[in-house]
Amino acid sequence: MINSKKIVVVLPAYKAEKTLEKTVKDIPEGFVDEIVLVDDYSQDKTIEIAKKMGLKTISHQQNLGYGGNQKTCYNTALNMGADIVIMLHPDYQYEPKLVPAMASMVASGVYDVVFGSRILGRGAVSGGMPLYKYFFNRFLTLFQNIMIGQKLSEYHTGYRAYSRKALESVNYNNNNDDFVFDNEIAVQFQMKNLRFGEISCPTKYFPEASSINFRRSVKYGLGVLSSSIKYRLHRVGICKFDLFKE
Repeated sequence: MINSKKIVVVLPAYKAEKTLEKTVKDIPEGFVDEIVLVDDYSQDKTIEIAKKMGLKTISHQQNLGYGGNQKTCYNTALNMGADIVIMLHPDYQYEPKLVPAMASMVASGVYDVVFGSRILGRGAVSGGMPLYKYFFNRFLTLFQNIMIGQKLSEYHTGYRAYSRKALESVNYNNNNDDFVFDNEIAVQFQMKNLRFGEISCPTKYFPEASSINFRRSVKYGLGVLSSSIKYRLHRVGICKFDLFKE
């Protein structure tokens, strides 16, 4: 615990057998109360390895998608009494050693939401991020900052810390089950005027690290544009969208 807050790390897993153990071992000891792995119908040894490591495991009986996986992660963590939930991908692309720092930012009461940004600093491209993804990331972030009135360096990170208050304030269970879930929950938080913070996080791209292909990247980008526009139209009262229903 930090400041008497129960901290739960959730690992949305899909075919993570080669990187899971390394990811979990790099989470500093003494800060996290529970680690939960949710496996999205992997056809490898992810669940077997997780159980051997003593992790609480949940296995989907069919593939529900990245967003669907997160829904199970957050619902489970909240049911366990989590005050702070940290999503860490078990593919070792993000730095597990930053878990205490991110948790502390939320536990301080200063921030409701903290993103581990790959863009702060100069580590994105040097860490192996493809150039097209880097420029795609920068364009979408600029567009979204303008549309929703924020000033973040990145909305597209998969490394996030949320307060219980943040998760309970939005209806994330109605969000998309694909990758755009990450962006939808971000604009939902912004609609609730929650406080965002960021921390610089180095990234690592290598064959075992998960990454979406160009076609799915385009689909995700269109989803980001859509959620940003919906936010602006809903905020000014021109249209109302189910995305922002209680």
